Amino acid sequence: MKILVTGGAGFIGSHTVDLLLQQGHHVRILDTLTPPVHIAGQVPDYVPRDAEFVLGDVRERAAWERALDGVDAVFHFAAYQDYLTDFSKFFHVNTVGTALLYEIVVEKKLPVQKIVVASSQATYGEGKYECPMDGVQYPPLRPVEQLNRREWEPRCPVCGGALNLLITDETRVNPHNQYAMSKYTQEMLALNFGRRYNIPSVALRYSIVQGPRQSFRNAYSGALRIFATRLLSGHAPICYEDGQQLRDFVSVHDVARANVLVMQDPRADYQVFNVGGGRAISVVEFARLVARRMDVNIAPELPGQFRFGDTRHIVSDVAKLRALGWAPRVAFDESIDEYVAWARSQPDVRDYYVDAEREMKAKGTIRET
Repeated sequence: MKILVTGGAGFIGSHTVDLLLQQGHHVRILDTLTPPVHIAGQVPDYVPRDAEFVLGDVRERAAWERALDGVDAVFHFAAYQDYLTDFSKFFHVNTVGTALLYEIVVEKKLPVQKIVVASSQATYGEGKYECPMDGVQYPPLRPVEQLNRREWEPRCPVCGGALNLLITDETRVNPHNQYAMSKYTQEMLALNFGRRYNIPSVALRYSIVQGPRQSFRNAYSGALRIFATRLLSGHAPICYEDGQQLRDFVSVHDVARANVLVMQDPRADYQVFNVGGGRAISVVEFARLVARRMDVNIAPELPGQFRFGDTRHIVSDVAKLRALGWAPRVAFDESIDEYVAWARSQPDVRDYYVDAEREMKAKGTIRET
C-alpha cells in the first residue's frame, strides 16, 4: 500500500513510518518541521531515506493535495500541543486540518481505503470515578479555589463527597482544555465523515506516550522527557500538586503496533480505542523510578504548584483494543532506559524546562498556591 503519514517526522509518526516500511509499504511523510519539536526546516536524521518527504502544513489545501496523490491510507498525526493560551491555533491545526483532509478526499473522490486519526486520553478530562453515595461520576474541572487550598482530589459533583478512581473506558468524554477539545473534534469529524462518505476511519486515544525521538525542546508535557533532561542536567524533577496524580504511560513502540493493527483490521472501522500502558503509577513514583534507572541520587521536588487545567488522575482501560489482539509489551524500565540512552546521544540535550516554566508562569498556566 501507499501510505501517507502526517507528522511523520515527529515522535509517534516516525516510529509508525519505520514499522510500515518494515512491512513493505511505500510511505510518504507530510510534515511542516516547525519548532519547538523540530529545528525549523531540518529533517531529523532518523527519518528514513526510503520514505518520500513532502514539506507542508496540514492547514494548507495545496499541501494536502500534493501529499494525498495516489495514497491508499492515511495516518494523521500532525497536531499542535502545548499548555499555552493561543486557543485558536489548536483548532486551526487539529480540527480544521482534519476537516480539510476529509474535504479533499470527498471532493476529489480519492480512493483512500483507511484513515487513522491520532486523538488523546486528554479527551476524558478527569475520567471515570465512583461515589459511594451517587455511583459512577465524571467530575468537572477542579475549581481554582479548591486547588489554591491544596485540596487536590476531585469531589463528587452531586454530593461533594470523596470519589474512588475507576479506569476509564471509551464510553464518555469530558474534555477540559483547548488541546483535549480540539482532539475530540478531530474524532467527531473522522468518525462521522468516515461513515457518511464510506471512508473507513479509526480514532486512537493515546495515554502518555514515551520513548526515543520525543523532542526535549518541547518541555511543556511528557513526564519522561522532562524528568530525564532535568536529571541529566543535575536538576531535580518538578512534580506539580503533591505528586500523587495517577497516570498510565505507554511505549511508542506499543503505540506504533496499535496504529498499524487498526489500519489493517476492518473490525476497528468507525470506532475509537484507548491505547495505554495498562498500569497506573503516581507522578512522583515515576520521577523516582527515572532517577533510579539513571543511577542519579536526586529526589523530586514538590513546590506545591499546580498547572491550571491539568487532570488529577487518568488511567485508560485498554480492554477494547486487547480484543483485537493488541497488548502493551514494553515495561517502564525498558522504556526509560531506551529514552535516556537516546537523549544522551543527542548533541543539543539540555534542561529546556526552565524556559518552558517561565513562559507557563507568565501565561498563568503554572500557578502558586
